[in-house]
Amino acid sequence: MIGRGTRLCRDLYGPGQDKADFLVFDFCGNLEFFNADPAVADGRVAASLAERLFAARLAVLTGLDSELPSDAEVDGDGTTSDLGLRVDLAHTLHDVIVGMNVHNFVVRPHRRWVEIYADAGAWHRVTPDAAQEIGEHLIGLPSAVRDDDEGAKRFDLLVLRLQLCVLSAEPGFDRLRDQVRDIASALLELTNIPAVKAQEQLLDDVAGDEWWIDVTLPMLELLRRRVRSLVRLVPKAKRVIVYTDFEDQLGAPIDVTVYGLPVGTDLQRFNAKVRVYLAAHLDHVALQKVRRNRPLTADDLAELQRMLTESGAGDPADVERAAEQAQGLGLFIRSLVGLDRDAATDALSSFIAGRTLSASQLDFVNLIITYLTEYGVMDIGRLYEAPFTDHAPEGLKECSAEPTWMRSWRCSTGFAPRPSLKSRLSRGGERSAARWSSRTIPVCGRKKRKQLQWLRLGGNHDRCTGSKRLRDLSSIAGALGRAGRCSGLLGRA
Repeated sequence: MIGRGTRLCRDLYGPGQDKADFLVFDFCGNLEFFNADPAVADGRVAASLAERLFAARLAVLTGLDSELPSDAEVDGDGTTSDLGLRVDLAHTLHDVIVGMNVHNFVVRPHRRWVEIYADAGAWHRVTPDAAQEIGEHLIGLPSAVRDDDEGAKRFDLLVLRLQLCVLSAEPGFDRLRDQVRDIASALLELTNIPAVKAQEQLLDDVAGDEWWIDVTLPMLELLRRRVRSLVRLVPKAKRVIVYTDFEDQLGAPIDVTVYGLPVGTDLQRFNAKVRVYLAAHLDHVALQKVRRNRPLTADDLAELQRMLTESGAGDPADVERAAEQAQGLGLFIRSLVGLDRDAATDALSSFIAGRTLSASQLDFVNLIITYLTEYGVMDIGRLYEAPFTDHAPEGLKECSAEPTWMRSWRCSTGFAPRPSLKSRLSRGGERSAARWSSRTIPVCGRKKRKQLQWLRLGGNHDRCTGSKRLRDLSSIAGALGRAGRCSGLLGRA
């Protein structure tokens, strides 16, 4: 409510009489509490139902693998034997992982483990270490395999916990058993429904005591499969409506100074509003110049300033602050509207032309073009984050296969500078690199451009493994640095 109160309201009391203040009625002492700056515990998000189901199935599967022999033959499905249940659980978990899209930005950082366990062979035997790895990296990732029947999923989880209790003698069996018996008893009152009538005998047995004596995992699995779709028919308990009638005791109003409240416009909300406004005006000439990476005139900048001010997302001070943080109004706008793909390709065409690139190099360049198309500008530090690290986990330096002495030349842009022709490596390459580390070569220097076209390593050629690949990939670094900064696409890390 304080956030709503701080919103501007022009001409509230009349022409030129804007809103100047607002009142907060605090009857619970909230202001005094938060002004005391109490220690706040970090919130913890509870695991979703799908995550708990995956973890429970994985726990049952791991428990069965620890007890069943590895060379046993499958005899029936999960309703007739423990081994059949183990196979059914493995197929279910495998299907969930196969349904994970590795191009999803949530799944992408865990692509390595998704590809490992998307192979059915990885599920022939799940060790405790493998189960820990699956639980750490794969539980909770979105999958195309979904079940929208929440009641059925909750019953699945209830039965899986019962199976864990039977398998490892965990406490809580009696409590879980009573919950299942209550569900069975509630369904027995609905035998007028044909689906319930068909399972009447099983429900009657489960509601009694004899069925639970020496209950086995296949018996519980049979119960789960036959009853899970019927759980939604159980009527929800009626909620008791509580009426309250209190008489408030109002005290004298006091003034309280509130500390710790942010002042000014929320930058994220401001950017979101501007992005929506600009998306509706992409046909404007000035915006087309921004998207196509064309030079902007003073009139273009003034027109863009006017558009942002008239959008209602904020006042001129907010626009100026956002432009200052983005190091220019044009860069700020392009970070919201993106860059035309042809323009991003043209910006790197000078590098691509006349070079034979490997598949990994082409993928790396295409990722940069895709990123610029979506976000308009790019900080060079992003080359060492996903999705670029999916192709090279350690960033550009791994993709370039650079030796240790080359890392000492890494400049603030994140690219390794190249030595001049006068400073070739001798057999003592590490010592020479230490002397060159203070004499880096500017990437965009015209006078050094000829020297930057290639890199030859002197001394023992075998000491520098993969030198030709290093030359090719170092040229990627130099070209991206030149093309990017000259076009205003790349920022400094």
